[in-house]
Amino acid sequence: MNTSWTRAVLPLCLLGVLDAEERSYGYALLGRLGEAGLEGVKPATLYPALARLEEEGAVEIEWGAGEGGPGRKYYRITDEGRERLRRDRAAWHTLHSTVASLLGDRTGGES
Repeated sequence: MNTSWTRAVLPLCLLGVLDAEERSYGYALLGRLGEAGLEGVKPATLYPALARLEEEGAVEIEWGAGEGGPGRKYYRITDEGRERLRRDRAAWHTLHSTVASLLGDRTGGES
């Protein structure tokens, strides 16, 4: 997948994952994104995106015990984050429909 597209949709995807889970930590989020098909997201891309979401009030951070090791930063979506997810999800569907309509039949694997 195009890396600039992945970076553009990463905040939306992170909010979607965090909305589906009670809370999560960075490497678990990377795993979940990879399982969904967004392989190749690097920690150097993930953590700044999470920091921006926290600065914007969309996620909150809490420290918790690690499994047999040091503590972990856990991320949880806020009510403001859920509202942003709702708005951004609607905007994404609109964009997707517009692009699909512009591409017409050419999306069938032709190069």
